[in-house]
Amino acid sequence: MIKNEGYNTAMAKKQKKKGHGGKTIAANKVARHEYFIESTHEAGLVLQGWEIKSLREGRIQLKESYINFHRGEAWLVGSHISPLLSASTHIVPNPTRQRKLLLHDYEIIRLQASVDRKGNTVVPLVMYWKKNRVKLEIGIGKGKKLHDKRASSKEKDWNRDKARILKHS
Repeated sequence: MIKNEGYNTAMAKKQKKKGHGGKTIAANKVARHEYFIESTHEAGLVLQGWEIKSLREGRIQLKESYINFHRGEAWLVGSHISPLLSASTHIVPNPTRQRKLLLHDYEIIRLQASVDRKGNTVVPLVMYWKKNRVKLEIGIGKGKKLHDKRASSKEKDWNRDKARILKHS
C-alpha cells in the first residue's frame, strides 16, 4: 500500500484570480485616477490585420478612450492605434476608428443599464494578450471629484512610505 506523504487528499482551495494573466499591451493609468472603478469585465475586440501588427509593436493609446453603446452593441471610441510605416499599400488605415467590442448580450445590457441608471461611465483599463487574442479589460466607474483625487493620492503616498518603513525595520 502506497501512502501519500506530504500531500493533502482533500480538495484544494481555489486560488483567487489576480490580474488578467496575459502580457499587457497598454494600460490606461488615467482611468484609475479619474474614476472609482466599481467592477471590471473582459471583452474581445474586432480588429483588422494592420492593427494587430501595430499592437505587437505597442503602438496604441487608451488615454482618452471610452465605451459607447449603439443599437445593442458596445464600441471602443477614442483609442488611437498608429499604423506601421510598412503597412500594406492597398488599405487606408484609420487610426481612430471605432472598434466593436465582443461581449455577451446580457453583459451589454448590464453595462448599459448601469450607465443609464446610476450615471456611471464605462472606460477601458488594460489591453492585453490572452491565448493570441487581444482582450480589453473594461471598468464601470464613477467620476472622482478633486478632493477625492487628493485623498487617494495621499493614501497612495502613505502606503508607499509605510512599506518603506516596514522594509527597513
